[in-house]
Amino acid sequence: MNIRPFLLTATLACSSFVGMAQANESSAKSDPVPYRYDIPLHVAEVLSLTEPPTLKCKIITADMKYIDSTGKPAQISYRKLSDACSQQN
Repeated sequence: MNIRPFLLTATLACSSFVGMAQANESSAKSDPVPYRYDIPLHVAEVLSLTEPPTLKCKIITADMKYIDSTGKPAQISYRKLSDACSQQN
């Protein structure tokens, strides 16, 4: 009796479950947390600031990706006036 195909199949199945679990963890961490005034931000380094492009002066939701003081990457979303407001009189 040849057990190698069974062991190979079992190994591939286990590794695919581990890959799916890691994908679920990373996708959950990629969603930005909405900012509240009671959230302490310990920003060590800002990686990127993004906001949707708009030509109107209005309130938008922007995202900030940063490295916190413990060295972990984090992402937060916040409300702000669009950059178009600074160009209008």
